[in-house]
Amino acid sequence: MTVSRRRILSQALHWSAALATAPAWAQQDKPIRILVGFPAGGGTDAIARLLADKLKDPLGVPVVVDNRPGAGGQIAAQTLKAAAPDGATLFLTHDHTISILPQVVRNPGFSPEHDFVPVAGIASFVNAFAVSAGTPAHSFPEYVEWVRSRSGGKDAVGIPAPASTPEFLVKLLGERFRVDLVSAPYRGSAPMLADMMGNQIRAGVGSVQDFMENHKAGKIRIVAVLGGKRQAALPDVPTFAELGLKGFDDMPYYGFYAPKGMPLKFINRFSAALAKVLALPEVSAQLAGMGLSVGYMTPQQLEARERAYTETWTRIIKTSGFQPQ
Repeated sequence: MTVSRRRILSQALHWSAALATAPAWAQQDKPIRILVGFPAGGGTDAIARLLADKLKDPLGVPVVVDNRPGAGGQIAAQTLKAAAPDGATLFLTHDHTISILPQVVRNPGFSPEHDFVPVAGIASFVNAFAVSAGTPAHSFPEYVEWVRSRSGGKDAVGIPAPASTPEFLVKLLGERFRVDLVSAPYRGSAPMLADMMGNQIRAGVGSVQDFMENHKAGKIRIVAVLGGKRQAALPDVPTFAELGLKGFDDMPYYGFYAPKGMPLKFINRFSAALAKVLALPEVSAQLAGMGLSVGYMTPQQLEARERAYTETWTRIIKTSGFQPQ
């Protein structure tokens, strides 16, 4: 048994007592909804649906996924802010909406610090660069040479949301490898992947979990990943640090958030149920297969992770000269 698995199991046992004695959920006759800020079919949606299916048993109520795509999670975040803090609405999201979007949008319509409370973290992940099967490139250096060989020496790279980690990465890659790359923003990874597989766009940047299924099927090719080490699910794919782009070792994360004012008993109950679900071997295996590094975080740990990641991206955004839109 791995150290990570033992840690999750230990936390799950700790939380089991809380589940056994916790009060009934706020709305016995009403499903708990998990807001997702991206379209169905993307990586975040797949994670949410897997967890929703498993959470219904320890929570004792139906759990449903409510997709509110658009603006890099901004619409879903605004929906969470407006939701009643009665335990019936939570938000599953990653670093972009919580740590980055409030810094790159002048009026996002929400403040993570003032409008949300962290509930639990589930995993870390890395972003990746992928090319369509219609390109001749089987590595990132081959992709760079292919772009340079094209008329005009320019290529559009899909990103799942504007002013996101992928957009900053595209800019830095173009500068570092002296190639003209232009970000092409989409409303989530699902429509971006559809265009990549249709060869409407030849490259994209997104999370590993967004790309993994189609990479395995040979419909796209992941040619590089961020992070400090190669991914266990992609042992033959180099990191960008290996290719010469350093400074992106800090891994983004996924977490659940609730509206400000949600009673602690509901936060603890959901967090306990999530710890129990993440300890299930089949769940951790499926999440790992998506390219996630599973690691349960308490509300306090998630808050600290969020703060550290926000500080990292504050420096990157300021250095880039990006002005909030």
